[in-house]
Amino acid sequence: MEFPDVVALAVPFFILLVLMEIIAWKATGRGRFETRDAAASLVMGLGNQIAPLFGGAALMSAVWTSVYEYRLFEIPNTWWAVALCFVLDDFRYYWLHRISHERRYFWASHVVHHSSQHYNLTTALRQTWTGDIMAGLLFKTPLVFIGFHPAMLVFAFGLNLIYQFWIHTEFIKRMGPFETLFNTPSHHRVHHATNPKYLDANYAGVFIVWDKMFGTFVPEDDAEKPRYGIVKNLGSFNPLVIAFNEWFGIIKDVASARSLREVAGYVLGPPGWSPDGSRMTSAKLKERWALVHADAGGAPSPVSSPAE
Repeated sequence: MEFPDVVALAVPFFILLVLMEIIAWKATGRGRFETRDAAASLVMGLGNQIAPLFGGAALMSAVWTSVYEYRLFEIPNTWWAVALCFVLDDFRYYWLHRISHERRYFWASHVVHHSSQHYNLTTALRQTWTGDIMAGLLFKTPLVFIGFHPAMLVFAFGLNLIYQFWIHTEFIKRMGPFETLFNTPSHHRVHHATNPKYLDANYAGVFIVWDKMFGTFVPEDDAEKPRYGIVKNLGSFNPLVIAFNEWFGIIKDVASARSLREVAGYVLGPPGWSPDGSRMTSAKLKERWALVHADAGGAPSPVSSPAE
């Protein structure tokens, strides 16, 4: 079985859907677009495709080829194996995505995707220039070791990426029973929101059941419209700022550290961690929100995991 480059094949459809969404926005006034923001997202997406060409893709291929020689099982290249690979890879994606919010080292790359204060199909293209290779080595290699061929794994994740493209929109509201099993625009709007009520939620790629299993699912509340971006927005459309701002922040914090414990906290602690607790992590933001709503007689939604 040969596996096509499904992401490359999908690019013309991505462009077509972006244009259709812009036309629909102009015709109806629904949704939000900002030209500089959309252009920045497109540049980040282009850079994401170019960055691996500087040796990262070759390194990952070499590692996977070597690991595959010592695979635990002989998994054939059949349709059922592809389906199994797709499900396991989505489970793998859930944990990588969750860790990318919980640990600052991984957040430094993933924050790029959350840096837009708008939520439309161009936001789906706003991707990191720095994190794909390390994430691939750490979180995908185990699937190769199990016995899934690297080409099958690339194909399965390509399908996952294509699925995730269309959920970055405000035009599609609720989708009924489909939302019980699958990630949808409504679920993913919650994930991109900075409202304390919505922080640390809905890490799913395709199957929202992972969030429901591990306590990170929060439904969209019609009474509270999501506010997009990050807790401290960049205020810049410069692609270099978008790509490297958090990395420079880590370097600055590590340079000021007074112990190895502080170094570890700044690099591997949750985003917003500080030795004296003076900065706001998302866990603190949620705690403060819960207290305010408890005092007001409200019933805050339960969420878990300290991610920004």
